[in-house]
Amino acid sequence: MAADKLSSKSGGAVLEIWTPEDRAFWVQQGQAIASRNLWISVPALFLAFAVWQLMSVMAVKLPQIGFTFTTNQLFWLVAAPALSGATLRIFYSFMVPIFGGRRWTAISTASLMVPATGIGIAVQDPGTSYATMLILALLCGFGGGNFSSSMANISFFFPKERKGSALGVNAGLGNLGVSSMQFLAPLMITVGILGIFGGDPQTVANSAGQQTPVWIQNAAFIWVPWIAIAAAVAWIGMNDIADAKASFSEQAVIFKRKHNWIMCWLYLGTFGSFIGYSAGFPLLIKSQFPQVNALQYAWLGPFVGAIVRPFGGWLADKLGGAKVTFWNFVVMALAVVGVIYFLPAAGAGGNFQGFLAMFIVLFLTTGIGNGSTFRMIPVIFLTEQARAAEGKGADAQEQAVKNANKEAAAVLGFSAAVAAYGGFFIPKSYGTSIDLTGGPEGALYVFIVFYLTCIVITWWYYARSNAEMPC
Repeated sequence: MAADKLSSKSGGAVLEIWTPEDRAFWVQQGQAIASRNLWISVPALFLAFAVWQLMSVMAVKLPQIGFTFTTNQLFWLVAAPALSGATLRIFYSFMVPIFGGRRWTAISTASLMVPATGIGIAVQDPGTSYATMLILALLCGFGGGNFSSSMANISFFFPKERKGSALGVNAGLGNLGVSSMQFLAPLMITVGILGIFGGDPQTVANSAGQQTPVWIQNAAFIWVPWIAIAAAVAWIGMNDIADAKASFSEQAVIFKRKHNWIMCWLYLGTFGSFIGYSAGFPLLIKSQFPQVNALQYAWLGPFVGAIVRPFGGWLADKLGGAKVTFWNFVVMALAVVGVIYFLPAAGAGGNFQGFLAMFIVLFLTTGIGNGSTFRMIPVIFLTEQARAAEGKGADAQEQAVKNANKEAAAVLGFSAAVAAYGGFFIPKSYGTSIDLTGGPEGALYVFIVFYLTCIVITWWYYARSNAEMPC
């Protein structure tokens, strides 16, 4: 039986031998270590998502405190973090095998203090230029980048049959940072809880037309001390895995793998939808139903999507990732049809309750699909490597498992990078559609067509009888 050997390296424990597929090793030693790393990873990822979506809250409030940005500029501020976050994910995808999970988690978490502090300072001055706010919005992408490295890191710790659930917990609870930001920020800005460290209040008109003080900067500053704590805990408490080490060139083999690109497309449909709808939801409500307090409801969708993601991973472990993903995309397409039905049109005011209900269904399916697609990836690459090593002996089979884990981790990160561009495309599509046609329907019809392609691809490659890679 493999033994767990720990050695000191750069102030942290390095797991010299890590064989989670060995049942005895897993029960006696592996599970406890993997669980500790998972539960340190979760709050760090939670904070990353909170910072990543900071502008989705700020953009709604900026006009009220004296910023004179256009609607399209506000949609750009909401979309910019997704653009930079998605791009950073491409690089973050490969960082864990190069630097180690513990070290990279601590460093990347600490980097979140830069945009949180910068935005907290900038919003206190309505004279802050649009260019400065756009740069700060792009820096929020540090939070988006963290997801790829976090998921890649956690995937190394768990055996095949537990990967779906573990990745679902890490991502699902981490995704709660989105709804928590959108729920807590409106509360935090109403009280000067940071005292002299929080700066002076601004004044806005309440529903009765009275001027009331608010501290918009609290929405950013409140996360800074927690970020510092999470980074320190990650540095002290997490582990690096020696067998997970790999150069960029070793990981770059995924670019030759067909299923890498297919899963990028499918995950764009699930996580890209989750983060895009999350970012654009407050402004979409405000633009289509101006009589409604957008921030009162905007957090509900991301909350549902985040909470259900672990269930999506668990369901995929039980029923199969491809089957869950296929039917999930069917419901997503139908939910968008429902959203269009309840929008204001032809002079009618629309139905906000129906609109909100359809979006809740849509967020629900993004969460389930996030969990099921991420369960599919490790299974696909383990199956592919096992087929290649079949009949070549025990050593070849053992190496196949190691290769599969490295490739799957890289694909998890890279597909998350591609999917994050949905966070840019969806809000920007709303803004463009509204500018060109007066409403968001044009963007929503494009989304339906996209989901139809996902349905066909999932069925053909993974879900049908005699599929190329059943999972």
